[in-house]
Amino acid sequence: MDFTEYIQPGLLVLVPVLLGIGAGLKKSEVKDKYIPLILGGAGVMLALGWVLGTSIITTAQEGIMAAFTAITQGILCAGAAVYGHQLFKQSRKDE
Repeated sequence: MDFTEYIQPGLLVLVPVLLGIGAGLKKSEVKDKYIPLILGGAGVMLALGWVLGTSIITTAQEGIMAAFTAITQGILCAGAAVYGHQLFKQSRKDE
């Protein structure tokens, strides 16, 4: 079982997008400790755009479910991006 079983297929594209955003943030003046938090927020916002664009929301329950989906999927995508970056970074270390 891998993380892609938890991320909706339409949102897997967010992982490399968030990796790119993270790389840009790393080169900026943003402190490293804030990058995962920013990526989490960006992931949620991008996932929210996808969920709202692909869902028909007519009831409060559907709206709450859409928000829950966007939050969880955004965090999972950001986590996958950060984890992927760390795997790559750590594999290049000589220890």
